[in-house]
Amino acid sequence: MTRRTAGAAAAAAVLCAALVTGCGGGGSDDSGTSSGSTPSATTPAPSSSELAELNRLVDDAESAARSAESDAATNG
Repeated sequence: MTRRTAGAAAAAAVLCAALVTGCGGGGSDDSGTSSGSTPSATTPAPSSSELAELNRLVDDAESAARSAESDAATNG
């Protein structure tokens, strides 16, 4: 695995972890119902600094993915 590919994989893992953490990690169980807590009207919205951090993580992951795709195309 090249350094860029490893970097892309690490960036994707960080992005996934951030999204799971930010979303409360709730998923569906076998019954089809949500196993996480449902946000209510009293749940505060994320702060602008939290949103900025998530946007930065997404941008970094997208950049890493583009680099990995470019490397893959070059190495053919």
